[in-house]
Amino acid sequence: MNIGVPKEIKTDEYRVALVPSGVEQLRRAGHRVIVERDAGIGSGIPDEDYQALGAEIVHSAAEVFERSELICKVKEPQASEIRMLRAKHVVFTYFHFAASRELTEGVLKSGCTAIAYETIVDRRNRLPLLAPMSEVAGKMSIQEGAKYLERPMMGRGILLGGIPGVEPANVLIVGGGIVGTNAAKVAAGLHANVTVLDVDLYRLRELDDIMPPNVMTVYSTSDAIRRHLSEADLVIGAVLIPGARCPMLVPRDYLKLMKPGAVIVDVGVDQGGCCETTRPTTHSDPTYIIDGVVHYAVANMPGAVGRTSTFGLTNATIPYAVRIAAGGWAKAALDDPGLAAGVNMTQQTVTNQPVAECFGLEYTPVSKTLAK
Repeated sequence: MNIGVPKEIKTDEYRVALVPSGVEQLRRAGHRVIVERDAGIGSGIPDEDYQALGAEIVHSAAEVFERSELICKVKEPQASEIRMLRAKHVVFTYFHFAASRELTEGVLKSGCTAIAYETIVDRRNRLPLLAPMSEVAGKMSIQEGAKYLERPMMGRGILLGGIPGVEPANVLIVGGGIVGTNAAKVAAGLHANVTVLDVDLYRLRELDDIMPPNVMTVYSTSDAIRRHLSEADLVIGAVLIPGARCPMLVPRDYLKLMKPGAVIVDVGVDQGGCCETTRPTTHSDPTYIIDGVVHYAVANMPGAVGRTSTFGLTNATIPYAVRIAAGGWAKAALDDPGLAAGVNMTQQTVTNQPVAECFGLEYTPVSKTLAK
């Protein structure tokens, strides 16, 4: 199979979908790997490293798409890339369809097979390809939030951990999954007062067992969110429903409860975010202010630490890419129901139910397409 790796073109995106060791694995299995020139440069990987392990370097994304059957990416196809998609393509990347009707309709029209990293599950019903980037985003959410609490950034002028004699910041984390857990670890390590909200009592018990004393767990209700928002200096949106849009837990009128200069970092912006006032931003223009509250909503947070993120992501994705290439996506999906859960679209049909419901599109179980 011809496997293509285009250079990522989303604003301030420095990750790449394949590292040289992945090229070596695919080449040993008899596949051809085509990499766009400078695709790895943002992660500190020069073209020569890919070539040394058998990749062919080409000069344009158009050539990658034209010659490849399996396209490995990091972020969802941008407008110019959607125009290059064909029915022959299997695209393996983060899609987050529920956040964009335009993306959904464009990829659907192309007829390609879209396998989304974020909806693949393992045998324990975990999200193995989302987990490493959730770890990165969770840790980054605190360092970015701490930065934007500084007064020159229009924040409250608070040092997250305080100093002796001066109380630390109050950090509210909405969601106790991988993002929330990593955010809590970092915030707690900086000696902030941390509150984690979640609706899963078992998860709250686990967090209560493993977290230090400056982390408090609270069952999430609208009342709890309102009460803790009023005390929070930094709020982390860490909510996820796989494949679906994030639930809107912080309507705009809740902002009036918050302190002027408080900061919201909505990590779930890729899936629409959990705050009504969330809209995607970029690393070069990351924040905006609504009702006195600083909003940080960068839609590709891990892209800023491209080298760490690339190696963390590809550690998880390469085994799946090898299996898809070995016998085609359909065989891989038949062999692994967890991988089948990642097939969001194929043959101009939507095979992910939350995506179909989000946009009122017809849903076809992937099993029916595999039976054809």
